[in-house]
Amino acid sequence: MKLPRRAVLHLAAGAAALPAVSRFAFAQAYPARPVRIIVGFAAGGPADILTRVMGQWLSERLGQQFVIENRPGAGSNIGTEVVLRALADGYTLLIVGTPGAINATLYDKLNFNFIRDIAPVAGITRAPLVMAVNPTVPAKTVPEFVAYAKVNPGKINMASGGVGTSPHVAGELFKMMAGVNLVHVPYRGAGPALTDLLGGQVQVYFASIVGSIEYIRAGRLRALAVTTATRSDALPDIPTVGEFLPGYEASIWYGIGAPKGTPVEIIDILNNEINAALGDPQLKARLADLGGTPLVGSPADFGRHIAEETEKWGKVIRALNIKAD
Repeated sequence: MKLPRRAVLHLAAGAAALPAVSRFAFAQAYPARPVRIIVGFAAGGPADILTRVMGQWLSERLGQQFVIENRPGAGSNIGTEVVLRALADGYTLLIVGTPGAINATLYDKLNFNFIRDIAPVAGITRAPLVMAVNPTVPAKTVPEFVAYAKVNPGKINMASGGVGTSPHVAGELFKMMAGVNLVHVPYRGAGPALTDLLGGQVQVYFASIVGSIEYIRAGRLRALAVTTATRSDALPDIPTVGEFLPGYEASIWYGIGAPKGTPVEIIDILNNEINAALGDPQLKARLADLGGTPLVGSPADFGRHIAEETEKWGKVIRALNIKAD
């Protein structure tokens, strides 16, 4: 039987619409089962704590468990690979952040492209590091520290939690912009670095606020500046590095990503819920306890942020020829 031309066109149009309809119906039912959020770091650290706070919010709002799964190793690269091998169906997500932006250049050979292979979902928080010195350092401001470093080249030790970590590259950016020669001393994690800063074995450390604020308040460390473009609510009297070195900015930031190809409808559901969380007074207070401020925006906004941070740290790493251990 030969169908009329109008009927053929109607059938063709209906067939073309099926994928869009099925995607919409799939998104409407999302999530229909538990969702994994992969954290590329060990339990108990800032990324893990932050993810658990957001996971609990999403579980309560969307009616399914958001299960946190820690896959530490290679500066978060192992966790990233787990997610990028998963189905792009919204049921495996990734906590993304500053380490991934750094690793994109730090590692010569990766099995993924940090910008191309990750679909940005939403930012969560941005937090400063704090430029902290042992009280034996005779400098109470950034200009005084720079002057002291210039008359003592190669004699001041700068700690970090390891090569390529946020404190390391933040310190290297400072060295470049201030024109000072500090000796980098990498440790196996933030804890040992902070211990030796307190003991005076190293003199300066770009530390997380969460790990250092109690020592700063007790006078056991001296905070010279925070590294974000604006002052921190946690240390409101401490200036920014940028007030003395215009253009300097370094921060620890985190958000949620998904495998490339994840339906945009699902990404939009997650983005809306995460932004709602960032407007909730209790959750904002929890972020403030962790030293951070909300990183609100659309998936496109977060994608631009990822790209800008990857480019920025790539320039620093290439200029100094920093290589992963």
